[in-house]
Amino acid sequence: MKMHFCIPVSQQRPDALGGRYVLYSVFLDGFLFCKVRYSQLHRWNEQLRRVFGNCLPPFPTKHYLAMTASMAEERRDRLERYLQTVTADPRVTRSDVFTEFLTLVQMHTLNIPTKKTSLAVFLPDGRRIDVEVLTSDTAERVLEVVAHKLGLYPELLGYFGLFLIRCFPEGKLSVVKKLADFELPCASLQTSEVEDCKIGLRKWYLDPALDSMLMDCRAAGDLLYMQAVQDIEIEWVKPTQAQREELKALQEKENQTKFLELSQEVRHYGYIQLDPCTCNHPEPGCGVVLSIGNNEISCCVTLPDGQTQDIAFQMSGVKCWQVTFLGTLLDTDGPQRTLNQNLELRFQYSEDSQQPWFVVYTKQAFFLSSCLKKMISEKMSKLAEENPEMQIEVPEQGRSKKQPFQLSQQKDYFNFLRKSKMKKAEDECVWGTLTEGGL
Repeated sequence: MKMHFCIPVSQQRPDALGGRYVLYSVFLDGFLFCKVRYSQLHRWNEQLRRVFGNCLPPFPTKHYLAMTASMAEERRDRLERYLQTVTADPRVTRSDVFTEFLTLVQMHTLNIPTKKTSLAVFLPDGRRIDVEVLTSDTAERVLEVVAHKLGLYPELLGYFGLFLIRCFPEGKLSVVKKLADFELPCASLQTSEVEDCKIGLRKWYLDPALDSMLMDCRAAGDLLYMQAVQDIEIEWVKPTQAQREELKALQEKENQTKFLELSQEVRHYGYIQLDPCTCNHPEPGCGVVLSIGNNEISCCVTLPDGQTQDIAFQMSGVKCWQVTFLGTLLDTDGPQRTLNQNLELRFQYSEDSQQPWFVVYTKQAFFLSSCLKKMISEKMSKLAEENPEMQIEVPEQGRSKKQPFQLSQQKDYFNFLRKSKMKKAEDECVWGTLTEGGL
């Protein structure tokens, strides 16, 4: 699946020879990722083609004469589409030529020298793990170091991730974003622009049934227990009073196994809850708290009269979605290094093309889109395991799983790969395309 890369703004700069060049500001998940020239991307594309051949998407051609405004806009748009498409191929994202280039441009953009540093990674119980890494180490590498320190089996790394997390004095937390494998945690902390933002380790799956895959590893079980306790404390998980008392008793007895077994019966166990925001349903301006997990989007909507209404959207009925930037793009030489203040995510539910869009106005729109993609990926992976005669390529970052595929079973498979014609995303599966302005 495509990543949330976009190039919403560019600037003209003078070069050493008295000419001018264009510097593109590349954003990932709503945060400034790097600034690059066309010539840098062009050389990178040539390196990738030497490794992967013509399977790569087309790259915008060179212009040897001055570009008009429309030509410059067309190049920006094509570069954006190139980044979105090339990063959807797990063979590419696993390659050294991919990672090394993106490491260099991240460090160059923020003037970060390569040196040893101590990076703090926080566990769900609040403990801080200090790991000795390089400033040039990717999130994937940092996760490996943390896992080794905790005794987490290497084969279980794919079930966990590093997140940018904002902590509040009252004990609440907000997940800002999931770090991509090739992101540099040191750079991400610098560009997040969020007070009290930390690197946190959490599980990264939204199907609670996957807990069973981790229980043979003590370190993994400990992490699941820590997160279950934390999620109850911050009220992401909704136990009844009887369940709460029983869980408290098990916690006092330090019976982790029974605690996790009971937790799995609690409402919204394993879900991720977003910060309070607003939506357009059942009428514009309603407050809403979204919880995402177990193949659904659960919404607690506050109506104008103060009453609440629970609405659940099953992922099997979500036809498509789109992230839209509603604000004015500023020069990123200034203080703005994020797009997350003026975002909406809208999705269409059911097969009815006339069905109105459910719109959520939230600064976590990109993270919400990542969660929806994660649930799609998990559903497809489960479908592949249940139907070994099918050949399904699971769009999981850095991983690919294939099984034989039969045409007679396309219907179930393509329930999760519907296409929709949308503004700036014609004939594409819309997994979070950024557009400026409304639809």
